[in-house]
Amino acid sequence: MVNFLIFGPPGSGKGTQSVKLAEKYNLMHLSTGDMLRAEIAAGSALGKKMSSIMSKGELVPDEVVIELIASKIDNTKNRAGFLFDGFPRTVAQTVALEKMLNERGMKIDSMLVLDVDHDELVKRLILRADQSGRPDDADPAVIENRIDVYRAKTEPIIDYCRQKGIYQPVNGVGSIDEIFGRLCDGMKTFLTR
Repeated sequence: MVNFLIFGPPGSGKGTQSVKLAEKYNLMHLSTGDMLRAEIAAGSALGKKMSSIMSKGELVPDEVVIELIASKIDNTKNRAGFLFDGFPRTVAQTVALEKMLNERGMKIDSMLVLDVDHDELVKRLILRADQSGRPDDADPAVIENRIDVYRAKTEPIIDYCRQKGIYQPVNGVGSIDEIFGRLCDGMKTFLTR
């Protein structure tokens, strides 16, 4: 199985592109944000706890996310691999993910990073709030906090993956199809279709 990380700050288009890439290459799209929002929508105890954390733009505890992902991996069949969207978010989570994958005879094959400038990110997030009803995208203070959290806690993963030789930067500005084509170019050495 082939495993990709798709990265970029909030609003970079990870979710949109992940769905298209997963469909094209028969990958299981693992969006931790979607998984956590499903818990919140279900009104579970975990969902209520996570709602409070996510509404402030903060990160969900590592052990909860690892548990959700491990369960999904263990219950997935007939896929070429996994596309991790929104996880890992810290170097510690990256190490934990590598450990979990190694225990299953798997590894992280490539980290695709969507590069988008700050002003474009803010514009996209505000538009997304209007179009999809995501309240975490509507408040400018929460948007700035999410971008700051990404830069402080998540960007160091880029250096970690660069040292492992799996980092691939991708220009994240342009039409959805243009960006999709660039991502496919970065994935084609691992997959054919």
